[in-house]
Amino acid sequence: MGEAADPRDRYVVGVDYGTLSGRALVVRVSDGAEVGTAVHPYRHAVMDTELAADGRALPPDWALQDPDDYRDVLRHAVPAAVAAAGIDPAQVVGIATDFTACTVLPTLADGTPLCELAELRTRPHAYVKLWKHHAAQSHADRINATAAQRGEPWLARYGGKISSEWQFAKGLQLLEEDPEVYHRADRWIEAADWIVWQLCGAETRNVCTAGYKGIRQDGQYPSADYLAALNPDFTGFTAKIDGPLLELGERAGSLTAQAATWTGLPEGIAVAVGNVDAHVTAAAAQAIEPGRLVAIMGTSTCHVVNGEKLAEVPGMCGVVEGGISAGAWGYEAGQSGVGDIFGWFVEHAAPAGYDSHEILSELAAAQPVGAHGLVALDWWNGNRSLLVNHELSGLIVGLTLATRPHEIYRALLESTAYGTRMIMEAFAEAGVPVTELVIAGGLAANSLLMQIYADVTDRPLSLIGSAQGPALGSAIHAAVAAGDYPDVATASAAMGRVERAVFRPDPERARAYDALYTEYRALHDHFGRGGDDMMLRLRAIRNAARGEQA
Repeated sequence: MGEAADPRDRYVVGVDYGTLSGRALVVRVSDGAEVGTAVHPYRHAVMDTELAADGRALPPDWALQDPDDYRDVLRHAVPAAVAAAGIDPAQVVGIATDFTACTVLPTLADGTPLCELAELRTRPHAYVKLWKHHAAQSHADRINATAAQRGEPWLARYGGKISSEWQFAKGLQLLEEDPEVYHRADRWIEAADWIVWQLCGAETRNVCTAGYKGIRQDGQYPSADYLAALNPDFTGFTAKIDGPLLELGERAGSLTAQAATWTGLPEGIAVAVGNVDAHVTAAAAQAIEPGRLVAIMGTSTCHVVNGEKLAEVPGMCGVVEGGISAGAWGYEAGQSGVGDIFGWFVEHAAPAGYDSHEILSELAAAQPVGAHGLVALDWWNGNRSLLVNHELSGLIVGLTLATRPHEIYRALLESTAYGTRMIMEAFAEAGVPVTELVIAGGLAANSLLMQIYADVTDRPLSLIGSAQGPALGSAIHAAVAAGDYPDVATASAAMGRVERAVFRPDPERARAYDALYTEYRALHDHFGRGGDDMMLRLRAIRNAARGEQA
């Protein structure tokens, strides 16, 4: 950034919508050079304790957002990024966006969010339900149990369980808890598709979110008979989510005059189909080839990898044809809490003198593997893979009066590495090889954490060559939508970047971690696979004490 711009160069903008803010990145089409960036925080952040409109308390496990915060990113971050790049906006030929998923909202037929209607402004169910809205677990349980009883063929494509985070669980919760808002909703749409609608004025759906979060397999959604078995009034749900379905990298439309005013970009430039932050990062990391697993590590972790054939992997988030890139089967898994766990400890549990990641990491790095005598479960925000149960909770075993804060911190880091290893082993056991592990996201900057992952998984770790992987991945898709490259793979080769084998496993530490991983698996199966449902009972007691039914 900062080099003189050549007026002959063409540029694209990638916009990455995260949990708390949106980032715009200006990228040169010819070589992927990142020339300007800006971040805009969401004014309402995450509403998980009270609704901003009237201050009413929200029940446990809710997480809402205001969709106008997403428009604000277009109004502020995009012009600021172009200004930082020092280019003429006329040189920008395309824009693409990505989102955390499943982040979903109800709208009218023209795309107006229901929460923007005056009469529904104080109705929580009229708002965006963020990916980490986990209050639909009981609805997900019914979706899974009914599908298993009926032998629904699509269930195995999602590892045997649909998540409470996804479109159907959240939609069923909406119907049964606020049927008026449900019936007012003409459309139930991923924020990834809604923001594209705002940009180009046309509703589209992308194959990624439709397949992974919308249970669309083999060209169709679950049948009306199945939906009626859940609730007779749910039979029309698929009409709310069905729409023009486009492949990743396709052009959804052209930038409208209104969106051009928001962004300062030329009216009529290409707007790419929406995408998911994790899946779009594969292109930025040059990890389109089968076997290259990308772990996008931030507040949570999403694992994505392309495979050459269809396989059903128990506990996975899903397998979708073309879900990461055209011509391959895209597999997804994930961990619901990673950076959030570390942040919780630093902010709420570490005593004075230990309350920074830097201090804790430095002290923890000096300790040999296993010297703390601890093992933890990484379920502080539930379990996405392999158990798909967001009512599970965290656990640390081995605490004594001699335990120190940095030892707990290290055990928490290690627990997330064990969770990733379980996911990788599940892929391998199902016949989906993982030949390379590529790390993206903000947590890649923690060298202790990266070395732990290399040692626990016993394989080299490559690092994406950009600190802004999702935004770069979106920019790559914008270049394809603008016609500068024939496909995502070609654009990825030219514009993406990766540093190979930056961290290598140490054989001695890897053997030591094998022993600890055995203990992790024992705890994992005991508390997560029916050995003891104590965590679920405790959550039920908590929710009852807060005035909510589990």
